[in-house]
Amino acid sequence: MPIPNNFSDNELYNLLKQDSEEAFNLLYSRYWKKMLFKAMLKLQSEADAEEVVQDAFIDIWKSRHTIQIQNTFHTYIAAIIRYKVMAKIANRNKVIHYGVADIHELHVVDNSTQHWLNFIDLRSEIEANISALPEKCQLVFRMSREAGLSDKQIADNLGLSQKTIEAHISKALKALRTSIGQLLGTFLSLLVLFKIF
Repeated sequence: MPIPNNFSDNELYNLLKQDSEEAFNLLYSRYWKKMLFKAMLKLQSEADAEEVVQDAFIDIWKSRHTIQIQNTFHTYIAAIIRYKVMAKIANRNKVIHYGVADIHELHVVDNSTQHWLNFIDLRSEIEANISALPEKCQLVFRMSREAGLSDKQIADNLGLSQKTIEAHISKALKALRTSIGQLLGTFLSLLVLFKIF
């Protein structure tokens, strides 16, 4: 019996985990063009963008039995694409650094699957730590980092002073740094370096 088109992404992912190729194809159809567009914006190369998106879906299929989605499939696939774009840019920079004459001497081990699994784990860890913040602190932090609102906009929306908003954000960042430590610092540095977010 065919899968209805109105199935949610997460319903399809649950079927995918049970080896449903039809569910995989439906998710592929829903997200291929969106993710290709995202990748092309960063990479400025259709061929590289296609490779990144193709690899992401291959990884999803290979890891279907082991990966648990914490939020939405959209967040999940977007995170994988961001990582793979970052890795592609890093690889380009490596090639430029070594020069064309040295390319044949490069022996790069492809650990991309493990890297993006670590990436997803880190995102899950960050989300868990944000969820553990006090309710008002969590709300302010999400409005700042996820909704992209300024301190003033958040203050106006919540009827609080900007100083209070700044204090909540500072408290949230301190808690994240403490709980995730150097790993988060390295992760954020990479995102800034490659302008992924």
